[in-house]
Amino acid sequence: MRHIVTLLLGSLLLLPLAACGDKPEDLMQTARFEEQQFNQEHAIKLYQRIVREFPDSSYAQQARQRLQELSKGESR
Repeated sequence: MRHIVTLLLGSLLLLPLAACGDKPEDLMQTARFEEQQFNQEHAIKLYQRIVREFPDSSYAQQARQRLQELSKGESR
């Protein structure tokens, strides 16, 4: 019984670690925030990261579009 409780507690402690890591939606939200704060350089890096790490996601498509707009000097 003690072994089962230890395993369950260990699993519960490791669960948040499995959820660690940036999700594309979190990166997109941060990139948009950075643009609002006039930190275009960081926003571009975040958009590039989305494209690189999540190339098949809808967020990557949005990030590519935003990168094109920023390269043309368009702001939101």
